[in-house]
Formats: sequence, structure tokens, C-alpha cells
Amino acid sequence: MELKKRWPKKFWPERAIFERIHPGDRIFVGTGCGEPQHLVGALKRYVERSPNSLLGAEMIHVWTLGIAPCAEEQFRENFRLNSFFVGSRSREAINRGDADYTPIFLSEVPALFRQGSIPIDVALVQTSPPDRHGYMSLGISVDIVKAAVEAASIVVAQINPRMPRIPGDGFVSVEDVDHLVFCDEPLLEYHDPVPGDMARRIGEYVARIVEDGSTIQVGYGSVPNAVLGSLGDKKHLGVHTELFTDGLADLMKSGVVDNSRKTIDRGKTVASFSMGTAATYEYLDDNPLVEFRSIDYTNNPLVIARNRRMTAINSCIEIDLSGQATAESLGGVHYSGIGGQADFMRGALLAPGGRSILALPSTADGARTSRIVPTLKPGSGVTLGRGDVHYVVTEHGIAYLHAKNVRERAMDLIAIAHPDHRTWLVEEAKRLGLIYADQAYVPGEAGIYPEGLETRRTTKAGLHILLRPVKITDEPLLKEFFHELSDESLYRRFMRSKKELSHRWLQEFAVVDYSKKMVILAVVEDEKAGREEVVGIGQYGLLGESMTAEVAYVVRDDFQKKGVGRELLARLTVLAKKQGVLGFVAEVLSTNIQVFRMFQKMGFALETVWEEDGVRELRVHFDDLVGNGEADGIDRVWGGTSRS
Repeated sequence: MELKKRWPKKFWPERAIFERIHPGDRIFVGTGCGEPQHLVGALKRYVERSPNSLLGAEMIHVWTLGIAPCAEEQFRENFRLNSFFVGSRSREAINRGDADYTPIFLSEVPALFRQGSIPIDVALVQTSPPDRHGYMSLGISVDIVKAAVEAASIVVAQINPRMPRIPGDGFVSVEDVDHLVFCDEPLLEYHDPVPGDMARRIGEYVARIVEDGSTIQVGYGSVPNAVLGSLGDKKHLGVHTELFTDGLADLMKSGVVDNSRKTIDRGKTVASFSMGTAATYEYLDDNPLVEFRSIDYTNNPLVIARNRRMTAINSCIEIDLSGQATAESLGGVHYSGIGGQADFMRGALLAPGGRSILALPSTADGARTSRIVPTLKPGSGVTLGRGDVHYVVTEHGIAYLHAKNVRERAMDLIAIAHPDHRTWLVEEAKRLGLIYADQAYVPGEAGIYPEGLETRRTTKAGLHILLRPVKITDEPLLKEFFHELSDESLYRRFMRSKKELSHRWLQEFAVVDYSKKMVILAVVEDEKAGREEVVGIGQYGLLGESMTAEVAYVVRDDFQKKGVGRELLARLTVLAKKQGVLGFVAEVLSTNIQVFRMFQKMGFALETVWEEDGVRELRVHFDDLVGNGEADGIDRVWGGTSRS
């Protein structure tokens, strides 16, 4: 009653308001959880009573979670939806041809409204009550809504006391609104799916990539929700995003997000709209640490790129082996839309130290369908091109695609596909000429990368290294490693000095049946460049049924005498013993005194089996390990400096 007394000319009977809408008008409806449910429901009832009063109208929005009369058969002649995104309420109507989808970067939509390229006749929006200055807040839905309000010929605002007032671009003067309708009703809520084990695993991998002090953008759904849940140990994160979710609110409350390291809008979480629960809306209300900006600001790639260490984290429906992905359709079937994903991924690529991450489950349809495919289905919209993605993450690992050729990309993506689909992907990649025609592959459990065997070590010389099993994708790293070895080191390891770096030869090291053989790489990580450098390789392979294994290792010349070989040999011994191996044999040059000393330092009792032409075969049984003052058994040696 107070509002009606203050602005009596703004309050009309709802029927009188709707009578101003003409056949063929374009009606804009507020986004997502900010949808004015009462207004849309009242318009629906109005048309039900007077079906001929409004024909051929076009209803425009980004996303609806509530009432969707344009998707109902009975209103087919009255409304036709034109959506900038495909949600669950509109998907069926769009795919059967009863509604339209406009593929566009959401950052471009406000300009289209303002320029009249997409004219808006009526805007139905939801706001907070006006303050003492007569300004209402668009609250949780600023995005393209602010531009629609500015461009529309008629603006109808549903005033809802439950709509939070959020600092930023979302304030609208009562004087700029034609009609006011008061309705106190709960805001629509969006409940993120509870992450399962698979989503949590993906989130843990993504958390490895996100650095302290990064500014993040995260989409919606179970995987992004799991990603946010995995960032609890990070420090000084910032947020510049399109969508504000419950997970972001939790990170702000816990202090993980403090926006203290942001390059722009420092101290503020910047978003454009929110889809969450009532608790999140309450947290946003009058919160000085948050700003909701128009989507042509939040999603502008040039603005995004101003954030140092901008990290965009999104998902997709399907990605092919060359790295192009669709987040909007499978073949001719529309599923979602371009949205802001491409804007953020490209903005992140332009940012200093920026990273773009695509996180997705490896399969769909109960693991029967691989989301990593040889090629996208014909007719699929390519949301992200081959140059838009740095990292791809599934529950099976991380693939780094940036600056890699198509063959390397294909191998990296096959390595993180579901094991049940890898053989098919290898064969299809061969058929398409994406990888070597003779590319070897170990199918089944024996060929699955044993990530649990990765460990970090600090050598006695203070060198920090990662010891990990070799991957099928490591061939380029192995080629670099062997190329760096001197002729002397090659001769000691292979008893020849010729550098054979053919694909066929390198596969002997990179393609491993982990049930019969183990190849361990000593790796130095360059976090700034985002790459690894191999400084040593150790391996053992079972000899028939004897449960004895042949062992060998080699260390790059510039990393010798730094404890790398000792760590490799210790790790190989521990893994071999766990596999039931009884002992090692090794063929070494009789003049290779370093190897003899290494075995002795490790506590091995050596037995010379034979010696001929300057080559000696050594044998050691693990039961014959002896203490030598430096190590009392190999397990104690291994445990002494572990940084796992």
C-alpha cells in the first residue's frame, strides 16, 4: 500500500497491463532464477481467458526454470520462444521445431538490444522493493536483463521483497519503469547435483591446475560443483564469472576467495547472475564484497583477459581427438548453448598466466558412450575450437593440449578416455591418420596408467623430482631425453653410441604392459612453462616365469651425481618387491664402476653370473639385502627422504 501511495500511476490492474501487449510483440522475460513467476503466470492466465487477444508473440529469454507457456501446446499460436540458451524447460520444444534457439555469445546480446537489432516491446522483470531514492535492484539477474529494461518500450517490474539488493549494474529507477506489480513469493532455486565419486575425482584433478592467487570462472552442474568443492585448500582466489553459485558463496565464506590478488575489481567477486538456493541469495543481499555487472562486462574477453592468472573452468558434451568441443548440441539435437563459455575460455587464453580448462566425465549413457570421440558428430555446433583449450580433464587424468600437434593431442586424449573405449579410439585414430599407423597399445587393465605410483622425492643433493610411471603419451619427452644423452652415457646404458630415435624404438619405452614391466621417469617440472623435463629413466622387465626382472637405468649427463639414479633404483626395487619379484639381474660394462658402487650403497649383495668381452651380468636377490651403515634395507632407504 505504501508503494501504491508513492507511485499510484505505476500500479495498474494486471489485465490492463497485458492489454497493452499487441499480437506479434516481442516479450522479454527475466533470466533463470530471476524470472518473475507471478507476472509470467498472470500473463498465461490472461491468454487462457482471452486466447485471441495475443497471437504470434515472440517470447525472448536466456534460460527459464519456471513457468514456460511458450513450451505448452495450448499456447502454440500465442507464443513462440526465441532463446539464447537451451535449458531443460525449452529443449524439447526447440528440438521439435516449436521454438527457436539463437546461437550467440551472450556478451553480444546487450548491444543487440540497445541497437534495435533485436527490438524489445515488453520486458517482464523482477526487482527488489525501491529504496528511499526510488531505485530497485534486479538482484540475482542482471546479465542481459539490464539492457532489456533500457531498450524495451514497456517495462513491467514485479516487486518482490525476497529479491536481494546486490551492488553493481542492476539498479533501475522506478521512473524508468512503466508498471509495477507487487508479489511476495519465493525466488526460484537451483540445486546443484550432488557430486558423485567420478565428479569429485575430476574436481581433484582440476584443483591441481588452479594456482593460489588465480581468478576463476566456473560453470554450473555436478562437475563444476565438484571442482569448487575441491578448492578448499587454495589461497587468495578471485572470482570473475558469469554465474554465481552456492559453491562460490561457500568459498567466499571460508576465506578461500578473498579477491585480494585480482588485477581489476580487486576485493570484489564479479558475476552477472545467480542460480542457487535461498541461503545464497541471502548471502548476496547488500554484500559489499560482491558486484553483479551487465553481461557485456563480465563476459567481454578483453575485460576477462585483464585478470592475471585468469582460469576458466567449463564443461562440454563431447570433444574430438583434435581438441574441438561442443557444449551445445549432438549432431542436430540441441542440448544447451554457446552461453559465455567461449568468451571466458578465450579471455583466459589472452590473460597473463591464464589457463582454460575443459572438465567432463569420460563417458555418458552408463559408460556405454565415450564423450571423447574421433570426430564430432555431423551437425554438432563447435563451441570451442582447437586453439581454445589448454587442459582437458576427465576422471582418468589430465591432458595438456596447448601448442601440441594433432597426433600428440589425440594420444593425450585417448590416455584420459575411459579404458573400455581406448582400443576403439586408437583404431579410429589410426584409420583417420591422426596417429602413427603402427602405434602400439596395451588394452585392458594392464595398460591403464597406475597413477597411484607417482611420488615426489628430494635427492640427497636437494633436487626436487617427480618419479612416475611412463605414459603412452611420453614419446616426445623420451625423444628429447635420449637426444640430450652423451655418447658415453648411451654406451654405458645400451652398449652402443648410436642415437636411435625412431618411433618404433621409442615405443618400447612408452608403451608398457604394467603387469610385466615398469618404466619410471625422473621428472623435473617447470610450472611456469607448464611442461615436464625427463632427467632419468629406470626400468625393469620380468624374465619369463622366474619372477626375476632385468633392471637398468640412465640419468641425463647434467643431472648425474645428484642422487637421481639412486632414487630411480630404490623406487624400482620397492615396486618390484610389491609385484612379487624376487630379484634383479643387470648387464653392465665391467668398467662402469658407478653402477657397482650404486648397488653396494643401496645395500645389495652382488653376484657376478658371467663376464665376457667387457660385459658383466650381475644378480641380486632381494632376500640378500644387507645393511652397510648408510641404509638398513631398501625399504628404509626409500622412506628416508620421501616427499610424496
